[in-house]
Amino acid sequence: MEFYKDQLVTATIEDMGKNGEGIGRVDGYTLFIKDTVIGDTVQAKIIKTKSSYGYARLMQILTPSAYRTDPPCAFARQCGGCQLQALSYPQQLLFKEKLVRGNLEHIGGCTDLPMEPIVGMDDPLHYRNKAQFPIGLDKNGRIVAGFYAGRTHQIIPNRDCLLGVPQNRQVLDMVIAHMEERRIAPYDEATGKGLVRHVLIRYGFQSGEIMVCLVINGKHLPHADDLTQKLSTLPGMASVTLNINRTRSNVILGEKTVLLWGRPYITDQIGDLHFHISPQSFFQVNPQQTEKMYAKALEYAALTGEETVWDLYCGIGTISLFLARAARKVYGVEIIPQAIQDARTNARLNHLENVEFSVGKAEEILPARYKDDRIQADVIVVDPPRKGCDKVLLDTILQVEPRRIVYVSCDSATLARDVKYLREGGYEVDRVCPFDNFPMTCHTECVTLLRRITEK
Repeated sequence: MEFYKDQLVTATIEDMGKNGEGIGRVDGYTLFIKDTVIGDTVQAKIIKTKSSYGYARLMQILTPSAYRTDPPCAFARQCGGCQLQALSYPQQLLFKEKLVRGNLEHIGGCTDLPMEPIVGMDDPLHYRNKAQFPIGLDKNGRIVAGFYAGRTHQIIPNRDCLLGVPQNRQVLDMVIAHMEERRIAPYDEATGKGLVRHVLIRYGFQSGEIMVCLVINGKHLPHADDLTQKLSTLPGMASVTLNINRTRSNVILGEKTVLLWGRPYITDQIGDLHFHISPQSFFQVNPQQTEKMYAKALEYAALTGEETVWDLYCGIGTISLFLARAARKVYGVEIIPQAIQDARTNARLNHLENVEFSVGKAEEILPARYKDDRIQADVIVVDPPRKGCDKVLLDTILQVEPRRIVYVSCDSATLARDVKYLREGGYEVDRVCPFDNFPMTCHTECVTLLRRITEK
């Protein structure tokens, strides 16, 4: 059977892809259909065809899946933030567990994978301690805040995302009211004109403290004192800053941040450790799951108090400080200078003196220290960005030969790629545990333990 654009077809969804799209087959032809879940029978319109597969738009659900649920958010289908709201939460966990296992087996070459059950949440909503709202105009010229529609920069107006905290809406209402009153224009990506680009909000789940960072295309915010006075009345408000970003790019934050009111940071806790968090610091967005995940990383590290540990991509030192309480010495490396300043502050805040932090690329710092100082490492912990570890870094890890590598990953595909390389270099996967740090989305965190099985 020949398939063509705009053709209507009926398909039963048999599987789901890595981005949460349903996968159905019509006469052996594979179709990827967004907004469908396993078990749905749907009518869909083909929008693009390839030789062996195509893409289709959901038109009508003919028979809903037993796993389908009503999305709690009215914008779930429009917004690009959540891909799995129509899938029941137990099935979301199974989907993610299967995705991690499949990547480690097919990309990483692992067999008989020692994988623990995925760690989910009791309440999979209102878990994010950070939100970045783009600001723009709707078609009627009204100022809006929300999130981008999938694969676009069209803002879906929504000041009360169900993954975030209720305080977000209070902040956005005040900011937008100020912009309307003072006739402050939002940034226009097409022209590069306008002032306010994003509103970044952080919330301390343990401390109750709020940070607001206004990202602007300029040096000053008109009548900023009026706005900060209003924001300061919100319970928990601790920090209001301006971030200057005048670049014509999709990067949200610029390099310069100016304090308008309060402190340049907020405080929060993971377990019994305290942290200072600045606007540009990397800090895990789901604190409840992060505590469980770091406990697992510490368990996998199996420290006795005699080990030298390297924590690469250390951010503001969160994992480093967990490790430092059980290790002889910890070295943390991070590329963002402000994050390292925060990490050093956090070490002092928690009275930990056996941890040392360095600014730079992990793939440059570790090789240099290995070459010049012949450093040794009993355990290396890596927590890289989604792109995974640099090959130079992996080569140096293999040269250093730690007994254990604890790999904390936010992308199981690049984890699997790096695991394959490390396995070829003399390591084997000993334990794996996925964590659902991002319910309603396709993203999954994962902690993996690799042990050295060969000697030089």
